[in-house]
Amino acid sequence: MDGQGWRQALYSYVNHYNRVQVGEGPVREDGVITDLGLLYQRGELRSRLAEWYRERGAVPLRSETRASQLRVVTSLPEETVVDVRLQLRVFYVKGGMTHREDRIEQERLTFIRDGRYWIILRVERDSAEGRSEAEATFPETADGQGSIVRPDNPPFLNQEVLGASGGGRPIRYRREEAVAYADRWWDSYNPEFEAFDVDCTNYVSQCLFAGGAPIHYTGKRESGWWYRGRSSGKELWSFSWAVSNALERYLGASGRSFDAVPVERPEQLMLGDVISYDWDGDGTFQHSTIVTAFDAGGMPLVNAHTVSARHRYWDYRDSYAWTDRTVYRFYHIADHL
Repeated sequence: MDGQGWRQALYSYVNHYNRVQVGEGPVREDGVITDLGLLYQRGELRSRLAEWYRERGAVPLRSETRASQLRVVTSLPEETVVDVRLQLRVFYVKGGMTHREDRIEQERLTFIRDGRYWIILRVERDSAEGRSEAEATFPETADGQGSIVRPDNPPFLNQEVLGASGGGRPIRYRREEAVAYADRWWDSYNPEFEAFDVDCTNYVSQCLFAGGAPIHYTGKRESGWWYRGRSSGKELWSFSWAVSNALERYLGASGRSFDAVPVERPEQLMLGDVISYDWDGDGTFQHSTIVTAFDAGGMPLVNAHTVSARHRYWDYRDSYAWTDRTVYRFYHIADHL
């Protein structure tokens, strides 16, 4: 076989990947994967998803995955290492309605030649979904008492970021605009903002801002909720803008620039509301999503970054990051800001 023979193994891998996503069992040709750790994890996930669909009253129809080559890391006669982008669409029926979820994941696959064929020795997933954003060192800015700045006039923020124009102070949260922004950028990055390796909270903050949530600029990264844009060649923002745990603390605290009301159940949420995720149940929240739709039973569907997702079921039990200790916080953004 030529040096591209690993592509047939990739095709078999995608078939295996699709079967897992709808809770289906393995098939005989799945032997192309020899990464035992991955097979164990996928077996656990497959079992969990089958139960998950039953509990939701949903029937999975099919999973469609498009694999595209991002980069060939190593290319040798007996071994090839490739970074791939997996663009996933899952279709399911609930309450007589067909739903579609979109998700994008990245993996590094190591192929080795085994006689006439190629097999997959190792799969390395991008595990960023389970990590908290690192609270990196930010340049200090001048101390101040803090001020609330409406989206039409954010501090040092390019006015073209959201197409802002002059006008009166907004008096309500524009849920439809927050959702439109979330759907516009779910699978890409607004070039006017910094993109992070773990980008979920930065993305959610942008969506809130697009809906009219006013910036609370303090000049201190530990307080307020703000993004200052690029200054002296550096990007400046508050932890609450870009770090899941800090955003959850901001939403749950007093003195916010907009009202966020904690609610007990996901079905109490509305479009443009926020969910925070603590995978380990240890009090530190590592992920943030925004509600962008509802399924036929009235349960939230969310958009997110890091692992880019559109209309994903809110509880994330289909994620490798999920554990049975996962804790959720549900925040309803008030209609009037």
